[in-house]
Amino acid sequence: MEFSKICEVFGIFLLCSLLEVQCLVIEETVKESSDCPCSDPGLCDVIKTPPRKEVFGFWVGGSEWMKYDWNALTTVVMVGHYDAKMMCYAHSKGVRVTLLGNFPLANLSSVSDRNKWIIEKVAMAVDLHLDGINLDLENPIDASQAPLLTSFVDETTKAFHLSIPNSQVTFDAAWSSGCIDGRCYDYVGIAKSCDFLFVMSYDEQSQIFGPCIAMANSPYNKTAYGVEMFLKLGIPAKQLVLGVPWYGYDYKCNSLSKSNVCAIEHVPFRGVNCSDAAGKQINYGGLMQLLAKNATSGPLFNTTYLAPFFNYKDSKTDKMHQIWYDNPKSLTARYEYASKMKLRGVGMWNLDTLDYSDDPTAQDQTKAMWKAIGKYFLDGNEVF
Repeated sequence: MEFSKICEVFGIFLLCSLLEVQCLVIEETVKESSDCPCSDPGLCDVIKTPPRKEVFGFWVGGSEWMKYDWNALTTVVMVGHYDAKMMCYAHSKGVRVTLLGNFPLANLSSVSDRNKWIIEKVAMAVDLHLDGINLDLENPIDASQAPLLTSFVDETTKAFHLSIPNSQVTFDAAWSSGCIDGRCYDYVGIAKSCDFLFVMSYDEQSQIFGPCIAMANSPYNKTAYGVEMFLKLGIPAKQLVLGVPWYGYDYKCNSLSKSNVCAIEHVPFRGVNCSDAAGKQINYGGLMQLLAKNATSGPLFNTTYLAPFFNYKDSKTDKMHQIWYDNPKSLTARYEYASKMKLRGVGMWNLDTLDYSDDPTAQDQTKAMWKAIGKYFLDGNEVF
C-alpha cells in the first residue's frame, strides 16, 4: 500500500515528510498483520458490488450476529468491536463491513491531526479487510467550522477510494439539516464528498420545544419533514439512507392523564428545558417483554406520530412509566415512505436490540422486524 498516494491526494507533501516514520510503521504493520483470517482468502477482498439499494445496520458487539437476516443486509458497521469471523461471513453474503470513525471536531483546524487520523483509519481498514468507514461526528460546530468539516470528509473519502478501490465512505447526519443540536453542517457539501448520508431519524426529542411530555422517538411527521429538508437543499434522494430506531424510550411519568399524556422530568439540553434525556433507551426485545408482562394499558398507537406506546407501573417504585417505541407496523410506514421518496435505502440502530433467543414469542417478534424490511428493499436490482 502506497501511503504517499494519500498525501498526493491532499497535496501536502511536507506533511508526509513529517509523518514519514509513522507512515512506514503503519505500512509495515499492515504487511505483517494483514494475513486473511477467512478459510477462503477471497473473502478478505473488498466487496465490489456497484452502488445499490441499501439496508445499513450497526453491530455493537452482540454475540448473536449469526442470527441476523443476512439476506436483508448490504452494509454492517462495526461499532467499537471487531470480529474476523463476522467479516468473513458477511463477505460470503456480499455484505460490506466498515469501521466506525469519530474524529474530534475540536481538531478540525489541524491539518496534521486530520491527515494522521485518516492515514491510521485507512491502514486499519486494510489490515482488518474492511470495506470502508462510516463517519459518526455528532458534536456541535459553528458556521466558520463547517467548511473544515466538509474538507475533512472529502479528504477521508479520497484517501479511502484511492487506497482501497470499491471502498465505501458514509456520513451520519442528524434527522434534519436545520442545525439539530448545534450540528450546523454543510450537508450539501458533505453529501457530494462521500458515498451517501445515513440520516439518523431517531432521538428526535433531544430538544423538546413544546410541553415536557413523553413522545415518539421517531414521529412520522417529523421524520418526513427532516428528510424533505435534505431534499430541498438539492441533495439527491439516492444520497440518503433513512435510519430508523430498533429501540424505544422508557419515561417515568411525573403525572399520567386519563388521555395517556405522560408529564416528564425537566432535563435541559443545549438551551432547551426538556429532552429525551428524561427517559432511558430500552432495547426492542426488553420492551416487548415489559409490554407482555407489565403493561397496564395494553399496546396503544398514536395516529399522528404513527408510533406505538404503552404504560406500565414500576413495581419497585410504584411509579407509572410510558414507553414509546417502533415496531413492524410503525417501521413499515417509514420503509414505505423511503421507497416512495426513492431514497437509497433504510438502516437501523442497532442490529443487537432484538431478542435472538430460542423463546418462540421472541423469535416471532424478531422475524417480524426483519420481514418488514424485505417488502420494500429486497425486491429488484436497482443500481444507483
